[in-house]
Amino acid sequence: MKIFSVKSVPKVSWSSEKPLNFSPSPLTVLILCFGLTLFGLGESLIITAGAGMSPWTVLAEGLSISTNLSIGSLTFLISLAVLLLWIPIKQMPGVGTLLNVIIIAAVIEWSLPFLPHPEQYGFKMLQAFIGTLMVGLASGIYLIANLGPGPRDGLMTGFQRVTGFPIAWVRASIEIVVVAIGWSLGGSIGLATILFAFGIGPAVSVGLFCISAIVKK
Repeated sequence: MKIFSVKSVPKVSWSSEKPLNFSPSPLTVLILCFGLTLFGLGESLIITAGAGMSPWTVLAEGLSISTNLSIGSLTFLISLAVLLLWIPIKQMPGVGTLLNVIIIAAVIEWSLPFLPHPEQYGFKMLQAFIGTLMVGLASGIYLIANLGPGPRDGLMTGFQRVTGFPIAWVRASIEIVVVAIGWSLGGSIGLATILFAFGIGPAVSVGLFCISAIVKK
């Protein structure tokens, strides 16, 4: 299916010509910020669902058991390590890389108290599913702006460019490897963790496909 075989981030009329652009159009910046805000809300829905942490948080928790460092500190260090991995795969940062960190963190911090915390497990999984889809759609919006991805999305697009495999496969493979390492180190997982690990790659592919298809009509 074409929707799951997207192999690159498409460009549309409001995409920046290059990621490292210090004078992007206001429309591109606005769309980038909207996508990152939606991304943060999706992450918050997964957190408040209470059915399992994201793969990268599982990795941070597993490493915290081995190193005695806090999960917050390790999350920051892991992000730095991921950025270093950008060098050999020649991934280019941009203003979106910085805004990714700032906006998503701010939205999560602001939205957590206002989102539902379901008690029944079926509703927990439904909320986690909606959150995963929202993150995928948001990824399509902000990546198409082409102002630089966040650390983990940059790893995805960089590996895709090197391997030539579809984005859905590349992202899913990264998340599965990350959660496997975190779990082997003692990190805790839930059904939402597995859902995110296997589902975020296809969700991002759907987001990229749908946004580009809608804009080009």
